[in-house]
Amino acid sequence: MKSYQTRNSKAWDKEVQNKNFWTIPIKLETIEKAKNGEFDIYLTPNKYVKQDWVKDFRNKKILALACAGGQQAIAFSAAQNDVTVFDISEKQLEQDVKTANKFDLNITTIKGDMQNLSIFDDNSFDYIFNPTSTCFIEDVEKVYQECFRVLKKGGEFLTSATNPALYLFEEKTVLKNKLKIKYTIPYSDIKSLGKKEIDKMIKEQDTFEFSHTIDKLIGGLTRKGFAILDFYTDYSRNELLDSFIHDCYFAIRCKKN
Repeated sequence: MKSYQTRNSKAWDKEVQNKNFWTIPIKLETIEKAKNGEFDIYLTPNKYVKQDWVKDFRNKKILALACAGGQQAIAFSAAQNDVTVFDISEKQLEQDVKTANKFDLNITTIKGDMQNLSIFDDNSFDYIFNPTSTCFIEDVEKVYQECFRVLKKGGEFLTSATNPALYLFEEKTVLKNKLKIKYTIPYSDIKSLGKKEIDKMIKEQDTFEFSHTIDKLIGGLTRKGFAILDFYTDYSRNELLDSFIHDCYFAIRCKKN
């Protein structure tokens, strides 16, 4: 099998065609709000990011990490920030370029794996904005380590994560509004599924996903040197799932002291 990163790159290219929520560019109204310092953007799937987390996003150097799709990075550019988008999907990055050109905004786009930020020097960015995406990589602490390195002292890392408990359930029954516990956690599409299931994923160009322990998702941040400043949770929009696990996604604001 090709590397899961290669698979996920192609899978997210396909998601652009499928018009996944994370691939649809923002509209002029959102851009105009951003120019005035109001950011109607998402760090988790359903709630706008807290405004006090992004109130200082002006004239800053920002890394939009695994954040392509013509959304957050465009809003940051509209607020006169120096924005670099780093993402594994070529088609997602194209969404940013098209949207930036449409509204006469400037961004830099780079294709790459979020576990390897070696293209950037130490202490390069004031902020890193990372919407829910660590579920698509195997080593979340490697991401944290790289983010800590490329942030300036006093810089902030805004990230989000999927509650690992979601991976207990069989996805196809969740879609039918039923909950059936099938897997143990931490979960991995590579290790938890059989060959036939993996072959089907490859054929259908699905993303490969990984859960991570709470220790790695939260404790991993502090072990790498971050101080956690704030935290909120988000729901899934699946009524049954939300009734069992209300906190389906975590948003975390960290600082490099």
